[in-house]
Amino acid sequence: MIEGPDPLVTVAELADVLHSPGLVVLDVQWNLVGEPGTDLYARAHIAEAPHLDLDTDLTGQPGVHGRHPLPEPLRLQDALRRAGVSDDSRVVVYDQATSLAAARAWWVLRWAGLGDVRVLDGGLTAWQAAGMPVTSAVLTPHLGSVTVRPGSVPVLDAAGAAVMAEAGVLLDSRAAERFRGEVEPIDPVAGHIPGAVNAPMAEQLEIDGRFRSAAQLRDYFVARGVDGTCPVGTSCGSGVTAAHTALAMAHAGIDATVYVGSWSEWVTDPQRPVATGA
Repeated sequence: MIEGPDPLVTVAELADVLHSPGLVVLDVQWNLVGEPGTDLYARAHIAEAPHLDLDTDLTGQPGVHGRHPLPEPLRLQDALRRAGVSDDSRVVVYDQATSLAAARAWWVLRWAGLGDVRVLDGGLTAWQAAGMPVTSAVLTPHLGSVTVRPGSVPVLDAAGAAVMAEAGVLLDSRAAERFRGEVEPIDPVAGHIPGAVNAPMAEQLEIDGRFRSAAQLRDYFVARGVDGTCPVGTSCGSGVTAAHTALAMAHAGIDATVYVGSWSEWVTDPQRPVATGA
């Protein structure tokens, strides 16, 4: 059985419970650029897993609240029901390897009120490396009956992120050169929220895409000012990588609140300050 507070599950743990009643496995393979997640899913996925699309199912319309804002609750509810999710479902999500998209799904589903959501550590790559079967056949699950309850976990807005950076710890998950403002390949302004601390996503993973150990991650976050005495928030470019760092922190036993709009929302208001450098 999958037990305990750790949001991550191993391949062996998932394989042991794969056909148990009430378990729903969701494929959320996704790329920011390049081959779409739907194509990745069509090539190979766990047989029991329908696909959720990050851009259409787990995200709202881009705009003043960023490139990946929260999804509209009824639209998310419809997508989850089509995927076979009910209120009492135990859910495991996975992506290609790094859990970037899976972390976004983990966070959004918890925001929507689902109480037992886990992530397959290492994703489909780890599953296949262990010799587990995959398929290209599309699964059509029985309709679920989940009722989305938005706001079931707290969310930071721009004002809250500013306060967190000043009075708590706001970790920015982007690569160091983007954080410093040396390059900005996506958003119209380079830099970071004043007071934020850089914690690049890649530093939180092993080379194969699995998360570093809980003890290693605790040390990593403590070195960035997370000492248990003040609140912690996470930010990134558009709220996807921020969810990944929140997942890494949960694995390490640390609570964090995601700034879902992140940098792509922050820079829509020219009155908001911008910092550059380390």
